[in-house]
Amino acid sequence: MKLILIRHGMTLANEKRLYCGSTDLGLSEAGRAQLIRQKGEVNYPDIDGMRVLTSGKKRCEETLSIIYGDIDHACDVRLAEMDFGIFEMHSYDELKEWPEYMEWITGDNESNPVPSGESGVIMTKRVLDALDELLAEGRDTAIVTHGGVISAIMAYLFPAENKNRYEWQCAPGRGYVIEICGETRSYFAFRSRPA
Repeated sequence: MKLILIRHGMTLANEKRLYCGSTDLGLSEAGRAQLIRQKGEVNYPDIDGMRVLTSGKKRCEETLSIIYGDIDHACDVRLAEMDFGIFEMHSYDELKEWPEYMEWITGDNESNPVPSGESGVIMTKRVLDALDELLAEGRDTAIVTHGGVISAIMAYLFPAENKNRYEWQCAPGRGYVIEICGETRSYFAFRSRPA
């Protein structure tokens, strides 16, 4: 089975370093321009004949369209980014004065839910439930999704690498190609085309 994971392009939230999970932002102008440029520079995998999924968020839908055009696909909301609750669309500089934020960020913020949102553990379980169904079906699948989702999947599939969420996170519009054959798994990151 081949699994392709593609992170959506840049949004204004990425540019401004805001927490953005459940907010349904589209790509920024710079994000669109970057993806169009990358389309000529990055060796994006061929997904012809594959099942194609997105999280359903605008930023993922737009990314799929820019890279691959108007193709048939389905949405699985379980592949959405973590819901940052009351921290959505705020930056660290804004939030560092909030007692709720300081309690969350200085505690076990992987296990503790954001007020009115999710924890990393809850998001990861949701994502891995969807992934396990895909793996059980064994169909080649391409997913346009979010940085946190990709990190959760990569950490789950490649635990021996002992990388944390941030080490697995790829740049906007980039991703991984994963080959799964029984218990054997391998991957590579998208490569730039030779100059």
